[in-house]
Amino acid sequence: MGVGILMLLVGVLGFIPGITLQYGDLKFLGPDSHAMFLSLFQVSMLLNIVQLVIGAVGWTMSRSGIGARNFLWGFGALYIVLGIYGLSVGVGSAANFLSLNALDNWTFMVLGVLMIAAGWMFSRHLADDRK
Repeated sequence: MGVGILMLLVGVLGFIPGITLQYGDLKFLGPDSHAMFLSLFQVSMLLNIVQLVIGAVGWTMSRSGIGARNFLWGFGALYIVLGIYGLSVGVGSAANFLSLNALDNWTFMVLGVLMIAAGWMFSRHLADDRK
């Protein structure tokens, strides 16, 4: 549930001027969105919406242990894929439709690994409860 709430918070804060600097440069998608969340992460409206959706799914799936584990595994893998995709297409590429910068990509990869690890540890706890 914590990861879901965190992603919801990041998605909402990405739409708030002041927290997202250069807010006037916020575009719906593409590398031309130069808005910076917390002055570190390049964001677009689409990326903020994706974060909101991931957060809502995480919050919903956290109602059961198996759902929480599946959320952590599935969306952890998605974050790793997004990080690899962002690194492979480059920041200025037209294929960078989510407006990811290098810090976004590395953060997604680390977050993905941490989510998968948390899901694995959580699944071990679920197996112990069944005994």
